[in-house]
Amino acid sequence: MIATVTLNSAIDKTYYLGGFGKGGVYRVARQIAEPGGKGNNVAKVARLLGAEVAASGFAAGANGAFIVGRLAERGIRTAFVQAQGESRICLNIIDETDGSSTELLEQGPVVTETDVAELKRTLRELASSSSIVVLSGSLPQGVPVSLYAELIETIRTANAKAYLDTSGAAFAAALQAKPDFVKPNEQELAAWLGRELRSEDEVAQAASSLAYLGIGAVCVTLGGRGAIAFLDGKGYRVKAPKLEAVNTVGCGDSFVAGMAYAAERGASPEERLRSAAAAAAANAMSDRAGHLELRRYKEYLNEVEVTAFR
Repeated sequence: MIATVTLNSAIDKTYYLGGFGKGGVYRVARQIAEPGGKGNNVAKVARLLGAEVAASGFAAGANGAFIVGRLAERGIRTAFVQAQGESRICLNIIDETDGSSTELLEQGPVVTETDVAELKRTLRELASSSSIVVLSGSLPQGVPVSLYAELIETIRTANAKAYLDTSGAAFAAALQAKPDFVKPNEQELAAWLGRELRSEDEVAQAASSLAYLGIGAVCVTLGGRGAIAFLDGKGYRVKAPKLEAVNTVGCGDSFVAGMAYAAERGASPEERLRSAAAAAAANAMSDRAGHLELRRYKEYLNEVEVTAFR
């Protein structure tokens, strides 16, 4: 089983408008509301690929109930800790006249020490019956920056693999616990290093420095250009299929889901990377974050190019 942990769950709401600007009044042409937060997106895609999935994290109020209910409808086992307040709404406003996107992200509830203790108990149970546990997204208000590192230790004690996808101070702190897999994008990797990465060679060097820390799988996503990865000490260049993306939100989460799905099935490094990139590409062709059509995923598996470079 693949388990996911989303500490700052959200309702991802997308409004499509025929024009948008500051100070105006607009009618929404159509809208989409999805259970969101990065880990929940991973859970949705992994389930669509055919994995048995459990989703955990914090959920609060009516928004939290919506998130948990919609995940359960997809056949995902839910084990969320109920926090006080309301889970956040992340609003994406799409201007269909030019394709531009404007995002408004709420902060979400303040999590207490009691909530964190309950999550750790829940995670110990989930990790003991999971092969992979994915920790994704931002930290909510009220938790220490070291929380991901603490959760990685809990996962390791249960003999499961810990996958990490976060950024900033939470990413830097979690590296001390040596997760089994990390997936920064190139901007997040540059922020961790504290300098700009001017070429793919520099990205590869930076990725190798993460692998040198003792992280067995490092994937740096490059958007539509694919990824650079180090798996089991070997470097790979991943070229994504060429396509006209409908939506790029959730592509990174889909990459993680494709990687976890293939890894749980004992796939080779090359097969894991093809699965990850194909899942990301299939998500890009959906108007919903954390969603893909299985036929597209299978089609793109044959179009992803993976080459070893050392």
